[in-house]
Amino acid sequence: MCSAIAMDAVAAGEGAPLTALYLARLAQEAGIPPGVLNVVTGCGAEAGAALPAHPGIRKMTFTGSPPTGTAVMEACARNLTPLQLELGGKSPQIVLLDADLTKAVPAIVRSIVMNSGQVCAAGSRVLVHSSLHDRLVSEVADAFRVVRVGLWDQSVDMGPLINARQEKRVLDYLAIGREEGAEVVVGGGKLTGEPYDGGYFVAPTLFDRVTPGMRITQEEIFGPVLSVLTYEDEEEAVAIANGTRYGLTATLWTQDVGRAVRLARRVQAGQVAVNTLGDGGPAGAIGAPFGGYKHSGFGRSMGPDYLEDWTQVKTVVINAA
Repeated sequence: MCSAIAMDAVAAGEGAPLTALYLARLAQEAGIPPGVLNVVTGCGAEAGAALPAHPGIRKMTFTGSPPTGTAVMEACARNLTPLQLELGGKSPQIVLLDADLTKAVPAIVRSIVMNSGQVCAAGSRVLVHSSLHDRLVSEVADAFRVVRVGLWDQSVDMGPLINARQEKRVLDYLAIGREEGAEVVVGGGKLTGEPYDGGYFVAPTLFDRVTPGMRITQEEIFGPVLSVLTYEDEEEAVAIANGTRYGLTATLWTQDVGRAVRLARRVQAGQVAVNTLGDGGPAGAIGAPFGGYKHSGFGRSMGPDYLEDWTQVKTVVINAA
């Protein structure tokens, strides 16, 4: 999704335009004058590409993949248009020795099944101390087995993927994980039969015996796929956590606040949550600044940093004598 200052234009994602259109309707009903908020729909290569290429745009934000973000940045550069990017993540959840698993496990599961894993801040990598590995994998697997998957029902925990292209992408990564030697503990394929026929439903999948160099560890899958890696000490945990090109969010599970603060400084992520989910959880709900390090982008949404980013400093010097 792109947004820009023209009056204010939003290019809705081609796979999910209805939310932006509904927001525009609410804005109209609330009395916002016509032309203040404009929603552009259509394919990204045409409708979306028109915004960063337009010389009248004074500021732009983009949320999407690194390749598309790079193209948007190149287009903005031609007009020297200021830009903010949020380009996804491969967010680690570090489970330390003193973690309360009764709190950690439900949150770990929620972080990857929420919106079917199609969340930039999804906690798709679990880094667990080797002595807790077996217990954590067992408890997460049990929780995965009872995830309610469906559609048009408020009681379900997870719905379908957005389209056939995304379903194929996720299924391809499941095959890649197996080929790389990871072990499928739960899930691992497409859900079939009633009520799944005709939809893009992939079972919540738990990979174990995953190593840092595997593609399922390094690349954003954008689906309900969780990988478990082990570590022996804090140094190794930090190295694994920082060992991808992304740096959007991270979660620490520990009862030692001092340790949490120490590790939070070292983890390369724009938002670090301790014993809770970050964006989308309490931190997201209060409007804390959100944005990434490295290939997860630059700039922040929410909070005072976001407001300041959409202003421009002007210096006026007057000699009144």
